[in-house]
Amino acid sequence: MKYHWSLAPPQPLLAEQLAQTLGLSPLLAQCLLNRGVSDPARISDFLEPRLKQLADPFLLPNMDAAVTRLLRAREQGERLVIFGDYDVDGVASTALLLEVLRHLGLTADFYLPHRLEEGYGLSQGGVEHCFKKFPVSLLVAVDCGSTAVASIAWLRERGVDVLVLDHHQCSDPLPAAVAIVNPQLAVGAGGSEAGPRFTELCSAGLAFKLAHALLIRGRQLGLPEAADFDLRPLLDLVALATIADIVPLSGENRILTTAGLERLSTTNRPGLVALKQVAQAPRIIGTYEAAFLLGPRLNAAGRLETAEESLQLLLAPTLETALALAHNLDARNSERQQIERTISDEVIGAVRARFKPETDFVIVEGQLRWHIGVVGIVASRVLQQFHRPTIIIGGDGAHWRGSGRSIEGFDLAAALRQCDDLLIRHGGHAMAAGVTVHPDNLDALRERLNRLARESLQPDQFQPRLRLDAEAPIADITFARLAELDRLKPFGPANPSVHLLARGVTHNKPLQRMGRENRHVKMWLNSGREGVATIDAVWWAAGDGELPVGRFDLAYTPQLNVFKGCRSIQLKVLGWRPAE
Repeated sequence: MKYHWSLAPPQPLLAEQLAQTLGLSPLLAQCLLNRGVSDPARISDFLEPRLKQLADPFLLPNMDAAVTRLLRAREQGERLVIFGDYDVDGVASTALLLEVLRHLGLTADFYLPHRLEEGYGLSQGGVEHCFKKFPVSLLVAVDCGSTAVASIAWLRERGVDVLVLDHHQCSDPLPAAVAIVNPQLAVGAGGSEAGPRFTELCSAGLAFKLAHALLIRGRQLGLPEAADFDLRPLLDLVALATIADIVPLSGENRILTTAGLERLSTTNRPGLVALKQVAQAPRIIGTYEAAFLLGPRLNAAGRLETAEESLQLLLAPTLETALALAHNLDARNSERQQIERTISDEVIGAVRARFKPETDFVIVEGQLRWHIGVVGIVASRVLQQFHRPTIIIGGDGAHWRGSGRSIEGFDLAAALRQCDDLLIRHGGHAMAAGVTVHPDNLDALRERLNRLARESLQPDQFQPRLRLDAEAPIADITFARLAELDRLKPFGPANPSVHLLARGVTHNKPLQRMGRENRHVKMWLNSGREGVATIDAVWWAAGDGELPVGRFDLAYTPQLNVFKGCRSIQLKVLGWRPAE
């Protein structure tokens, strides 16, 4: 798919002013401006994120009520159950809260729903099974519950208090929970000034904030268990969940992820040590390793059946126990990958055969036999191919369930709310959502969503944009410059890796195809720098399309390459075009 190149407007005067004030290069200053960071004090915080920059957790909506209810449960010896979710965020949040609550003296069990049998979130079936297994008086819903009006009403009728700790969009009216700790409630509702800064947190981030609030209150009350508890070792779970849940790596998430990746690289948590070993992860864990090596393996069990094995891994007391669980998850992940590839090939082939770009603004596909545990990943694959909002639905008896992924400019969760009459259940974010639908309504859902998309999207939004930070000749990329740009890490949503433009690049010698099926391309480019004749570049997944010849413009990300102990600069090719 061809990209529309979009070069950020240069701001040379402001960039130079910031560079001189803060001792930065104009290139780094321009990259900061592109990310909306222009105030010198904020730039210092951005480049040096510290845990002390985290805001008071009691600024979150209803945090005080949640802490008060949990401490009452501790005082009265109540047994509670944490009702989690089956993705990395839900499992990590559950593990974090179990560790903290049990340390503080609460009696806490857990329940994770079965994806195939009970579906997503605080479903009626899941709630009934949970209550039958754990007839408690307090249930903490984690990473779900913000729209579970009927299920929470059912629990309240049976004398169960419910606390919701969630970051998904809320229903109107809200569920009748004792407390809903959800930063979405602070948006546009006249809440505290700090409220909106929390909206980017995933549920593991919220669980960390709840743990912090409990320790603050516990220390004020003189609880001995609160006095000596260190929250920092929990940050490995927070970072892993934040990255896996694809939430923006800005604000508090940047702070938590930076500190958490350091913990993840040195963690002594047996489950994560084993997971890193089985995934053959490098010693230093970054966002890539967390997203593509560790996260998918933790997700694998919940995608195919229940996530309980993933939770047991995170709670494993010994490395021996953890290794057995990690190997099982690795095998499940391989099984998941095969199922996903088969369905993706089938869906992409079917869509390509009848795709009409002038009318098909939203892709909705469903089949009885598609495994509902992988439809979200398949939706992502289809979106990559066609750059259209996509919902893929798998059969599950009378009610089919699916997942959707969207593009910039189309709020998928908001659109599904306008399809409420066609759906049994739905919920999620602007960019990702889940649905339950009767198969007879599939065509009507496709038609409705396409009508809504035609009202809000323009044709040029269906061409993905390649956003470029600045022009930078490849001769400017030195080890010192690369180290400076690395201060922008961790990269992810809302803080993408640095994308640069070099004009009039030429080859130093013929390029070469490499890898399985010759899908990748290696280039040797004239550096134009004294003492360095060539800079290597790699174009991953280049496909079999046209390759650059003569003089061309290059979109690239500079990277450090370490091979057999030798360090070199390597450019990751994002795209090319003939030189103007």
